[in-house]
Amino acid sequence: MLKIVKFGGTSLASAEQFAKVKEIILADKARRYVVVSAPGKRFSDDIKVTDLLLTCFRLRSEEESFDEPFEKIRQRFREIIADLGLDLSLEADFDEFKKRIVRGASQAYIASRGEYFNAKIMAAYLGFPFIEAAEGIIFDEDGRLQEEQTNEKLGALMKKHPRAVIPGFYGATENGDVRIFSRGGSDITGSLAARAVKADVYENWTDVSGFLMADPRIVEKPRAIQVVTYRELRELSYMGASVLHEDAIFPVRREGIPINIRNTNAPEDDGTMIVEKADTSEGIVTGISGKKGLGAIYIEKSMMNNELGFGRRVLSVLEDRKISFEHLPSGIDTLTVVADRTALVGHENEIIHALQKAVSPDRIHLVEDLCLIAVVGRGMAGSPGVAARLFTALAEEKINIRMIDQGSSELNIIVALNEADYEKGIRAIYRAFAS
Repeated sequence: MLKIVKFGGTSLASAEQFAKVKEIILADKARRYVVVSAPGKRFSDDIKVTDLLLTCFRLRSEEESFDEPFEKIRQRFREIIADLGLDLSLEADFDEFKKRIVRGASQAYIASRGEYFNAKIMAAYLGFPFIEAAEGIIFDEDGRLQEEQTNEKLGALMKKHPRAVIPGFYGATENGDVRIFSRGGSDITGSLAARAVKADVYENWTDVSGFLMADPRIVEKPRAIQVVTYRELRELSYMGASVLHEDAIFPVRREGIPINIRNTNAPEDDGTMIVEKADTSEGIVTGISGKKGLGAIYIEKSMMNNELGFGRRVLSVLEDRKISFEHLPSGIDTLTVVADRTALVGHENEIIHALQKAVSPDRIHLVEDLCLIAVVGRGMAGSPGVAARLFTALAEEKINIRMIDQGSSELNIIVALNEADYEKGIRAIYRAFAS
C-alpha cells in the first residue's frame, strides 16, 4: 500500500498542527510522500502566509517598503521551528529571499516561498528528504502545466527516495522560472505526485471531515457524504463546493486512484472517498451546491431553430467582449445565456445592441439578480419523481423558478432563482432529499 498525503494551510498553521500531522503520518507506514501547503490562519483574524507574501510583491511593485510583512513571515517560520525544537535555521535562506525580492523576483516566485519554507521545516521535522517541486512540476513558458513531462520527471525524483516531502502549489519552466497553480493548487501537486508513483490512495487532509451534502453555513448540521464520484465532484465543485481544487481530480482519475478527504483535527473520521464509480445506496441526491452573482440574457425569436448559426452568432457577441457563459438552456424559439453578473453590468446597452445586430431577435432582455442551485446525484437517473420533489419543495416555500437546466447525463438538475431566495432555496431542497 502506498499513499500520498497532502496537508492544507490550516493543518500546518502552527507547531501544534505540525505535531498532529506528524502523528498522522507515522500512524500509517503507507503514508510515504507528503505534500505541504503554506501556513494558513491560526485564528479568525490571522493572515495567511501566502497573502503576506503577495503583499510583499505588491509593495515592492509600488516601490514601497515591504519590511513589515516580510518580518511577519520570517517570524511565523521562526516560531514554528522554535516550538518544534528543531535544530534548523532558515535565516540565510530568508536573507537571500529578501535580496531576490529587491532585485525584482516574480510574483509567482514570491508567492511560492510559503510552501517552500514549510516543506523544508516538515522534512526536517519528519527526517524525510526534501524534493524541490521546481525540478519535478514542469510548466511551459505560458504557464501551462506539462502533465506528461511532469509525470516522468516527478516520478523519477520520488522513486529515488522511499519517503519524501514536496512543497505544493508551484513548479517551474525548463529554464527554472517558477510558475504557480491557482490558489489551493497544492491539491493539484498532491494529485500529480499520486499519479507519478501510481499510489493506491491520495489522502487530502484539511480542516473538515470530507464533503457535506450542503453548505453548513446555510443548512444546520448537513449530512456527510461518505462516497462521491469524480463526475459528481466536478459538478459540485463547479457550483461552489470548495473542499478540493477541481483541477486536482484529473491526474488521479486517469490512473483510477481514489481521493480520501480527511480532517487533520479529527483523524478518526473516515472522511469522504472520491471514486470513479459507486452504487446509489447513500440516496438519490449526493449533494446540493450553488452559485450567486449571476445574470442572464433572454432571447426570443420565432423559427430560431431553423436559422443556421443562430447560437454561434449569439456566443460570438459574448466572445468578442471576453464574456464566458455558465449555462445555455434553450427552447424551440428561445435561448438563455447565463453569465457572471459583473461581466454584464455596465455593458447592458452595448451587449443588447450587438445582439440585435447579430441575430435580430423578437425580444431580448437582461436579468441581473440570479443564482443557480445544482442538485447532484448518481441515483437521479433511475429514480422517478426527482424533479417533482425539487419543484414541490421550492413551491411550498413560495420560491419562483426562473430557469431549469438538466444535463444530458441526468447527473444533475440546475434551477435559477432570484438571488434573494438562494439560502431559503438550498434549505428547502435539502429538507426534501435529506430525510
